[in-house]
Amino acid sequence: MNKIPSVDLRDFLSDDPQRKQKFINEIGKAYEDIGFVALKGHFLTDKLVENLYTEIREFFNLPVDVKEKYEIEGIGGQRGYTSFGKEHAKGRKEGDLKEFWHFGQYVEDDATLEKQYPPNVTVNELPKFNEVGKETYKMLEKTAQYVLRALALHIGLNEFYFDKWIKNGNSILRPIHYPPITQEPENAVRAAAHGDINLITLLMGAQGKGLQVQNHEGEWIDAIAQPDELMINVGDMLSRHTNNKLKSTIHRVVNPPKELWGTSRYSIPFFMHPKSDMPLNCLEECIDENHPKLYDDITAGEFLHERLVELGLIK
Repeated sequence: MNKIPSVDLRDFLSDDPQRKQKFINEIGKAYEDIGFVALKGHFLTDKLVENLYTEIREFFNLPVDVKEKYEIEGIGGQRGYTSFGKEHAKGRKEGDLKEFWHFGQYVEDDATLEKQYPPNVTVNELPKFNEVGKETYKMLEKTAQYVLRALALHIGLNEFYFDKWIKNGNSILRPIHYPPITQEPENAVRAAAHGDINLITLLMGAQGKGLQVQNHEGEWIDAIAQPDELMINVGDMLSRHTNNKLKSTIHRVVNPPKELWGTSRYSIPFFMHPKSDMPLNCLEECIDENHPKLYDDITAGEFLHERLVELGLIK
């Protein structure tokens, strides 16, 4: 496969059973073949996207000492600001050439869970920043819920299987700034080859070259979305839970050609995480004679902690 398939969520949301099944078949096949799709028909409006990019550009343009006020110690970068070069891919020492912000869950009707998550961080210099971030978070979470419902049906589960695990889940919205490159990077790229930790990732800002996906033949292919599309991929949690039926694909963000070094790049992934007590045990529906169980039992919280240590975000 050398091209990312495109699907339309409006097929799944329609009252036409054939269109709904078409979406389930298309996204299921794409996630078994390459682990990525470009998705139209999501819940983000053009105005919301425009407002979000305005706010994040303004934030990343703030002086370094102002941004660093919002870097919170001791929470593994789960909320607020993470400064340039702090995060690295699993197995690498070099920090990625990026800085980023984290919006986290806005817990509803669960005071115990609310205490477990770090609070979101308010940026005092930008009065609309947090409001626009929250609205984007909610619309991406809603989109992700329907994608997971389609995948549940594809696997042979109840359509609403994932709903209870993702309501108030530990999901993260991460606006990323890849600053202009000012000198030859020594063995560092904007984001080194990696698989995502979570269930699924919804990526805004994949309209230009940079994001690349590794297919089953080991070839790197460009993943470029249309202006009205999100790029959505399977994370390691979902791959593990489905005994590798759905593929978590290695991907990277490469440095631009030298003539474009002077430009910033922004991308905004939404990492859909379940609640930490969700068991990621391989589903019975995905185990048979030809596909024996590949992974030990583990919860989402245990798996996340392991990976944050590997990424250098928790000591």
